[in-house]
Amino acid sequence: MTSPRARADACPGALQTHSAADGELARVRVPGGLLTAGQLRVLATAARDLGDGALEMTSRGNLQLRGLTPGAAQDLGERLAAGGLLPSETHERVRNVLASALTGRAGGHLDARPWASALDAGLCADPALADLPGRFLATLDDGRGDVSGLGGDVGLLALAPGDVALLLAGRDSGLRAAPAGAVDLLLAATRAFLAERAAHGGTAWRLAELDDGPARVADRLPAPRVPPVGVPPAPASGPVGAETQADGRTALVGVVPLGRLTAGQADLLASLAAEVQLTPWRSVVVPDLAEDRVDDAAVDLHRTGVVFDAGSPWTRVTACAGRPGCARSLADVRADAAAAVASGVLPAGRVHWAGCGRRCGRPRGEVVDVVATPAGYDVSSSG
Repeated sequence: MTSPRARADACPGALQTHSAADGELARVRVPGGLLTAGQLRVLATAARDLGDGALEMTSRGNLQLRGLTPGAAQDLGERLAAGGLLPSETHERVRNVLASALTGRAGGHLDARPWASALDAGLCADPALADLPGRFLATLDDGRGDVSGLGGDVGLLALAPGDVALLLAGRDSGLRAAPAGAVDLLLAATRAFLAERAAHGGTAWRLAELDDGPARVADRLPAPRVPPVGVPPAPASGPVGAETQADGRTALVGVVPLGRLTAGQADLLASLAAEVQLTPWRSVVVPDLAEDRVDDAAVDLHRTGVVFDAGSPWTRVTACAGRPGCARSLADVRADAAAAVASGVLPAGRVHWAGCGRRCGRPRGEVVDVVATPAGYDVSSSG
């Protein structure tokens, strides 16, 4: 381990909220980013009744509610449980699961949605896995290479329709499984991480923090081994616009500027599809649209601010919460980012606006950082 953690992981959850400058913050885990229309409506209503009227999309495909009053967590928990969004109170912070965008509908070697539901069920069924840190992340990549490079502690990468690689700390372990047994292998790797974490003192938040963690976890797993292969790097952005599905229908993929989804937008999404998928690029997939519904759906969503133009600057601009939501922030970075987009004055490439040096919400890879300081913004580029 590079250095022992001085404190336990305190990632917020739906029940264990975080006190922010604008009220309590709750994070609702959405494994695979998959939400039914009914669940969207539950979240939209909760945002209106209990929060600031919006849902924040995170880089892990989860959702946050801000501006909650003290004590609102119990009400929120009851609403989420009734909507099927809280299958286990003890495991609710550890259900961090990313799945390939459009999986099972367009592209990829296989459909990763069954993996997402099976992994979530397996996590919740094992009492010991409630001890996972809230930052622990699993990635389920159907072979298109979109989520394997996003920093997962454990992951699956389909190399062919019948061949799946186990990833550990974002690298191929050399361990292999058939699709039907892949989730079992992933759960075994997750348990092995907890065992290695305990052996190292139990303070690590991520697998990569353990000395030789990936190798030690792999050594605990009885599975076929082959020479490791390269893992696709994290893409700069996800798909944007209309995508033709394998069944001939259309999926719309729209970027939500700065990831702030209003309750009204959530209700609109719920009226358009039986299921949507949130992506780590703060976009939303509206699938299974018949040809005669695509244009109307795109127009309706565009009117609310959802972006379907792959060339839009909103596809490459992110920001932390900033003022007034974060007490550490030195600026209203979201307003400043929006003003920069409107004026057309932006650095080239991906740009992340941050209210302080912590740079919360920063995407992986090459990014231009625009960081607020007492003297103004500091602009720098780093990988």
